[in-house]
Amino acid sequence: MDIIKKIQLENMKAEPPKFSVGDTVKVHVKVIEGKKERIQIFEGIVLKRQNGGVGETFTVRKISSGFGVERTFLIHSPKIEKVDVVRRGKVRRAKLNYLRDRVGKSAKVKEKRA
Repeated sequence: MDIIKKIQLENMKAEPPKFSVGDTVKVHVKVIEGKKERIQIFEGIVLKRQNGGVGETFTVRKISSGFGVERTFLIHSPKIEKVDVVRRGKVRRAKLNYLRDRVGKSAKVKEKRA
């Protein structure tokens, strides 16, 4: 058990990105194509954050060509270069699964005022 914890602590990022559910984020992901490596940006609304520690994940949803696309990322994954917060969302719940059924203006999340 002690060995597992040691490995987990080694793989955790020193400072994980700071964002919450409802925020619109740009996730910079390393993509390997053959021998080349590039960074691809996935921008959308954070639907949920799950678990904690080294296995913590978050799900981001965007609309691409009229279709909803969701992608789940590990926060401590070495494939994630960085997470930029584009805008802060004002939400009152931890999981925004109801956004999946909405289209257009009703799928928007209000912005937090400073």
